Formats: sequence, structure tokens, C-alpha cells
Amino acid sequence: MFYGRKNELEKLESEYLKPNSLCSIYGPRRIGKTSLINEFIKDKKCIMFQAKEVSNKDNLKSFSYKILENFNRDDEYSYSTWEKAFDAAISFFKNEKGVIVIDEYPYLVKSYNGITSIIQDVFDNKIKNSNRHIKVLNLFAYTGGATVACAYAGADVVHVDSSKGMVAWAKENIVSSNLQDKYVRFIVDDVIKFVKREIRRGNKYDAIIMDPPSFGRGANGEVWNIEESLYELVELCTEVLSDNPLFFLINSYTTGMSPKVLENVLMLTVNEKYDGKISSGEVGLPMKNSNLVLPCGIYGRWENNE
Repeated sequence: MFYGRKNELEKLESEYLKPNSLCSIYGPRRIGKTSLINEFIKDKKCIMFQAKEVSNKDNLKSFSYKILENFNRDDEYSYSTWEKAFDAAISFFKNEKGVIVIDEYPYLVKSYNGITSIIQDVFDNKIKNSNRHIKVLNLFAYTGGATVACAYAGADVVHVDSSKGMVAWAKENIVSSNLQDKYVRFIVDDVIKFVKREIRRGNKYDAIIMDPPSFGRGANGEVWNIEESLYELVELCTEVLSDNPLFFLINSYTTGMSPKVLENVLMLTVNEKYDGKISSGEVGLPMKNSNLVLPCGIYGRWENNE
């Protein structure tokens, strides 16, 4: 049970309500500063890190692990600099209100006396002036080619596929591409069930990519048939698009399906809610020493007019 400290809590809450705030809590040891912080953050999205009387490298490693823990990642990756670590920490909040706590700050300063100027720079130039974080939902994401491309471009990505093996491969591709410091959430699930849960949660995305198979089964035996299920899925996905989405891309390698089908689906769903332009066509690989293109599949794409 937490008692007292009403004035201190009210002061912290007033700082929290500001658009941005950088503040310190100081005083003698053993007077309950950590308990005060824990009470303040208990109902807030937060990254809490406790510095130790160790080397700068070890403190940076511990802070990195704490960030990845909030991303639900269990790999032991350490960011190479404090600047990169704070970039990753900021991306965790995805434009939501949140708190970064560094407890036992004097130990951190003792291990690296330049940390205060770095934090001030991050606050002034990245938190105060942070731009929109683009969130991408990649469905039927397979080995993660699109996930890697979006992460490399700086987007936050949610990667969904019903195959554990494919998701494991996609994780390896992120590591091989040196993108461990990017926000990528890997989900093994049936895509329709996942999207329905995201609707209930109120989560939104700025772009959606999907590469649906002709036929398939979900993680728990759910049956997928592109001719019967595609329209329903795209219509559901319109409920998780943000107020100002960037694009919606569908790839397909189903034999006999026309690009016009994908265009029509996007016209009757996404374009009914958002003003944009739609294009469709074939996906192909250019052949070496030739003007020929090897056809591989089709695509349909909705894009924001802006």
C-alpha cells in the first residue's frame, strides 16, 4: 500500500499532462523516491531503467535489454550508442503518451559524464520535435521481405503469419539486415482473427501490406480461400487504418486471378472510406540481357492522394 506524497504525485501528474516534460527527482537516499516513481507510473506506458555502479558499456547494455523487453523481444541485443538506444525507446511509445524513467541517475553519470548532454539533446531535438511514426501492418508476411523494407525505411512494423517457421525465418532476416534496433513485432496467428482483435483494441495502422495465398490454414486450423475470404479481410482492415493512411497494397500469385479483381476489392472497401487513387497490374522479374519480363503475380494498390 502506498501512503502520502500527495503533493509530489500531483506535481508529477501536472508534468505528465504537458506536451513534453523533462524533470528530476532528487533527495537523500532511503526516503522513498523509487516508491514514489512506481506509484506514479503504475497506470502509464513506461520504460523504467535502474542504472548501476558499473561501466558505461554495461549500463547501455542493461538499458537496451529493458527497451527490448518492452518490445516483447527476448534477444540480447545492445545498441551501439545512447542516441540509438533513446531512438528505440521513443519509437516504443508510437506517438502515445508515456514515461522514460532512469533511476539511480548519479551512477549513470559516474559511468559516462556525457549522458546529461545527450539526454538534453534527445529531448530538445527528438521528443519535442518528433514526427509521425509510421505504423505498418504486414499480413501473410512470410519471411519478411516487406517487413525488412519497411523497418529499413523507419516504420514500426507488425508482422503476422500463421507459420512459426516463416516467422522464425523473418526474425533471422531482420538480424541479417542489421535492423535489430527497429520496432518489429512478430505475431504467429490467423490473420482474420488478429485483425478482429486489433479492431477491438482500437489499434490503427498507416499502411497495410498483404500477400494472401490461394489456399491456406491458420495457426489453429482456420481455412483460408482467397476467392471467398479476401473481400472480408480487406473490409475488416479498413477498421484498423488510421485517419490519414498512406497506402494499402495487395499482392497475389493465384493462377487465373486478374489484377482488376484486386482493384475492384480496394475500390469497394478502402476507397469508400478514404480519398485516394487505385492502380493494379502485374508483378514481374526483368530478365538479364533482354527486354522481356518474367510474370510472377499481380498487385492492387490504394494510395493516399496527398
